[in-house]
Amino acid sequence: MKWLWSLLLTLAVLSPSAAQQQVKQEEVFSTKLNAQRTIRVSLPPYYATDKKKKYPLLLLLDGEYLLEPFTGVLSYAYYWDELPEVIVVALDNVDADQRQQDTAIDETTGMPAPSGNQFFQFIGGELIPYLEKNYRLLPFRIIAGHDLTARTANFFLYEDNPPFRGYINFSPELAPGMDEKLATALAAGKNNLFYYLCSADGDIPRLKKDIKALDESLKAVQNPKLKYHYEEYKNGSHYSLVPYGVPGALYDIFAAYRPISPVEYQEKIATLPSGYTAYLANKYAIIQQELGINMPIRLTDIKAIEAAIMKNNAYEELKELAKMVKESYPKKIIGEYYEGLYYEMTGDYQKAKKIYLKSYSLESIGEYNKDFMIKRAEKL
Repeated sequence: MKWLWSLLLTLAVLSPSAAQQQVKQEEVFSTKLNAQRTIRVSLPPYYATDKKKKYPLLLLLDGEYLLEPFTGVLSYAYYWDELPEVIVVALDNVDADQRQQDTAIDETTGMPAPSGNQFFQFIGGELIPYLEKNYRLLPFRIIAGHDLTARTANFFLYEDNPPFRGYINFSPELAPGMDEKLATALAAGKNNLFYYLCSADGDIPRLKKDIKALDESLKAVQNPKLKYHYEEYKNGSHYSLVPYGVPGALYDIFAAYRPISPVEYQEKIATLPSGYTAYLANKYAIIQQELGINMPIRLTDIKAIEAAIMKNNAYEELKELAKMVKESYPKKIIGEYYEGLYYEMTGDYQKAKKIYLKSYSLESIGEYNKDFMIKRAEKL
């Protein structure tokens, strides 16, 4: 798997999206900590040009070594539109001593010690409001950490209304009783929650033992709002599991976002007797409901549904597809194409020809341009 990680980073560096990605360093003063904390903010490639678009937040504890693995995978995935654009914020540690203080717990109560509680309060009470004020954020937020910082991230699930919807745990060092408390919290969650947990066969033995117990507790949770995934990486260590786990975590949490793949088409769409447009509508409704992302329908997904409709002679569905496409692309030719195709396939050639020809005032998108529409009309 090392070769795959190297390939992802190489492609990310070479991709156009990576070239335009912005990373800037900022100092945030904390009254809780009475100190400045350094953050690095990685903005999506077109953040500055699209002034209205909002983005999910990915907050990285141990940011000094987690930022590059995450941004490398994201840059590569942006190129293929496999993952949504996100704002990545890396909260860097000054040194090992400061990290120990920030993540300190009371071994008796299993809760953050005074210095750990101050750091915890800084994240939820100061850093998140600061980011909300200065960046265009969606409500969907993810937090990631490694061993001690993963434990700190988990404390947010003890709250009645956790500020994060996604939790990425790289070999977490658990507090006493944390496995049971997390299971209870995740079972009671009323919002969509994503919990990713990973270890490795070569992980630190005491951590691996506790992680196995946590996995057993979380597998027993019955909550349709929870999406839980555990991964144990073969031939991995406590440190190499991070580059293994970064793509696994991102692709797992954002599974709903991914475009229709050949496998999804063959197994879930082509086998349907009807309801192809309903499948497409539901796919994008899930993206909005789970991730808070409201996006136009991808052209590749539209073409996949068109293929299923044409293959199964379900021409009546073209009318509904045209309506959906017009909502996503009101100024583009493509909506008129599907309306015209509906009338063409149902035998009303005069109406189809009229629709094809009247689209000259609309904008081109992909292969759908004025010449394309004129040729469709001439065929009739």
